[in-house]
Amino acid sequence: MGFSFFDLFWVFLFLSSLQPVWQRRQMEARRIRALQEFERGRNSRVILLIHRQESLSLLGIPISRYISIEDSEQVLRAIRLTPPNVPIDLILHTPGGLVLATEQIARALIRHPAKVTVFIPHYAMSGGTMLALASDEIVMDANAVLGPVDPQLGNFPAASILKVVEDKPIGEVEDQTLIMADLSRKAIAQVQRFVRTLLKDDVPKQKIDPENIEKIVDALTTGRVTHDYPVTVEEATEMGLPITVGLPRSIYNLMELYPQPQGGRPSVQYIPMPYGDRRPRLPSPQGRPLPDPAE
Repeated sequence: MGFSFFDLFWVFLFLSSLQPVWQRRQMEARRIRALQEFERGRNSRVILLIHRQESLSLLGIPISRYISIEDSEQVLRAIRLTPPNVPIDLILHTPGGLVLATEQIARALIRHPAKVTVFIPHYAMSGGTMLALASDEIVMDANAVLGPVDPQLGNFPAASILKVVEDKPIGEVEDQTLIMADLSRKAIAQVQRFVRTLLKDDVPKQKIDPENIEKIVDALTTGRVTHDYPVTVEEATEMGLPITVGLPRSIYNLMELYPQPQGGRPSVQYIPMPYGDRRPRLPSPQGRPLPDPAE
């Protein structure tokens, strides 16, 4: 019994529809193996909190991901399932997110009896920085950055709303702006109080000099810089944060398993090989390799 062209066509469509499912399962299996290998190497519980911009599959509309209540539920469950004597390694790649979700995760981290290490390969802004403050050690790539944790009310920084009220006569300020200013004062006070809770010396896990606490609070919560200001490794160290520079190669390998979804041609492309002794040599006009200028 032979197959017609249409039979083969439907078989092809069926197999094509299965390919994305198979690829997802293969990728998930690679991620689990990589996490298990990392955990065995450090005898720790590894938790990844990675947010990338994604697109709706049909419309291609970009969607920004951030720390959400769903994230806090999952991270809190992972922490609860971790024995008290097992260290936690949290790998962060996030622009921040909801204050409530961030504070829930941070409180759970500082209550965990064993060591908590935060790894930052690229950036942990806003709420991500707050989670880093809840750790015993912050391990960053030399080019990675943290960010301010000053509160935002809608699209406006709380500090900037207060600046308007300070600079204008009270009679020229609208009631709504005055209400926003009152909320801004409360929001800044709340964030500062929580950051002090993360940093104060009566939390035995912290290794921060008590004399640096107010300097860190002032630098990160008062809005003296923009909310997206990148706090470099050097600046964070100068503040007094416990920064270790240099990530294990396995962190970068893990990040490669959580790529930015592609909607078209890649915006960055390169030959993925380490250069040095293996650098390719350009051929001379006669076809012989040109001498290496480094030799």
